Amino acid sequence: MLPITRRFWISAAVSLAVAGLMACSQDKPQFKAIDVTGADYAKGFTLADHNGQTRSLSDFKGKVVVLFFGYTQCPDVCPTSMTELAEVKRLLGADGDKLQGVFVTVDPARDTAELLKAYMGNFDPSFVAFIPTPEQLAVVAKDYKIYYKKVDGKTPTSYTVDHSAGSYVYDTQGNLRLYSRYGSGAQALAQDIQTLLKTTP
Repeated sequence: MLPITRRFWISAAVSLAVAGLMACSQDKPQFKAIDVTGADYAKGFTLADHNGQTRSLSDFKGKVVVLFFGYTQCPDVCPTSMTELAEVKRLLGADGDKLQGVFVTVDPARDTAELLKAYMGNFDPSFVAFIPTPEQLAVVAKDYKIYYKKVDGKTPTSYTVDHSAGSYVYDTQGNLRLYSRYGSGAQALAQDIQTLLKTTP
């Protein structure tokens, strides 16, 4: 049997180790969305926006960026996601101006700058749309692991585009942090953004 003093110090050491582990787990933010911190993809891009300016995601440093790929003639997923993002901004209250909505079109053939500017204005005028060339879109989609495919319609211009429906979330330092699945809800995303604002230096 161990002496009392030795048993005391072993017990104390174990208690400290457990407390340390608990502190570590408590320090790590808990998110509703998928935590992709440290991922080696979706690093950013430089493209023309709907105002004709060439910009990068790094231009929005200081804000939490929520990035979505879609197109203006999308019948359901895109307007739902953008309406949800506008609701997230409202839920953030005073921190709403720290959110930057970013939309990248997967239909550059039809989505003109004028059309995208009006489309963003339907949800929030502060949201920014980017217009890649077909070649740029292929590169960006690969880097972001985004699926998109043209589906022919009855006429050459009435096609639809199947595409991935989630959103990427970057913290205020421009680091990729989360992947939010489509349909997760505005409340969950707003909570995650509030967590990022509190925990990002």
